[in-house]
Amino acid sequence: MNLVVLSPNWLGDAVMALPALADVRRHFADARLTVAARASVASLFAMVPGVDAVLTLPGRGGLAALRTWRQDVTALADGAFDVALLFPNSWASAFVVHRAGIAERWGLATDFRTRLLTRSAPRPRGAAHQAGYYQALVSALGLENGPAYARVQVPAGVANPVTARPYAVLAPGAAYGSAKQWPPEKFAELAVLLARDGQTVVLVGSRADAATCRTIGRGASGVSGDTLVDMSGRTTLAELAAVLAGASVVVSNDSGAMHLAGAVGAPVVAVFGATNERRTSPLVNGPGAVPPRILSTDAWCRPCMLRECPIDHRCMTGVSAEDVASAAAAVLR
Repeated sequence: MNLVVLSPNWLGDAVMALPALADVRRHFADARLTVAARASVASLFAMVPGVDAVLTLPGRGGLAALRTWRQDVTALADGAFDVALLFPNSWASAFVVHRAGIAERWGLATDFRTRLLTRSAPRPRGAAHQAGYYQALVSALGLENGPAYARVQVPAGVANPVTARPYAVLAPGAAYGSAKQWPPEKFAELAVLLARDGQTVVLVGSRADAATCRTIGRGASGVSGDTLVDMSGRTTLAELAAVLAGASVVVSNDSGAMHLAGAVGAPVVAVFGATNERRTSPLVNGPGAVPPRILSTDAWCRPCMLRECPIDHRCMTGVSAEDVASAAAAVLR
């Protein structure tokens, strides 16, 4: 069997889909398993055990798919796949595998796409965590669920660009919106506390996070030079995985970096505000991993799931740097 799995488009969602992907791998042990993914997350699956090939979809997600779907159809048709399993819920994902001529098309019966699928499953109800949502899909298709571990292995040829030891990683970004972000001044306070405890502080993020990381660096009074390293916008996804894997602790918002950190086995401290930690807390990569430490407040308005806070961001400002430093100290390795 030549099987293709369509990945979610966001890094965090892609990591949370890994337990379900592992279920697929175990069930179809003799199949050739390809993961088709957008360029932003495709390199993740080159680091996932059991994936035979990665197909980078050339089209675009969201509304841009209306202009670029033919590119995805061509790429999928060239793969000569027998079966397509869709983790995305979108109508567009079902449409492109249908137009690509893939005979078997499996996914959730969502977004008015049932007629485009050959096997469909009802939307899971009661799945507490997003990983469980993806595993409920494969279970409904007759595949046995294994443990909810997300395993990512840094490729042997990828060097960790951070040479200082020991070091703590701070990941202050969150692509979803500022409501998910612990304030930069809090990260700056934390950087000072971690440096006092002998940790080099490493800031990571995308190019979009570079300004936030510079603000943190300027605000971390007395932490400079070799004690604070800003890697924002300077790593590939594989290099970011290497940086996270080597960290004493990773402190993050609810973000893709948080999920990747858990998947490479790093101790994680996560600050949750607008989003629901019961649904998107980071997974660990195996039975011996350190459980993540989750910090949040009892603000009446959380989890609101908004991109921007319409009031005073109390769900995040109520978490102190001292609280996070204490949680980090408890899991430092």
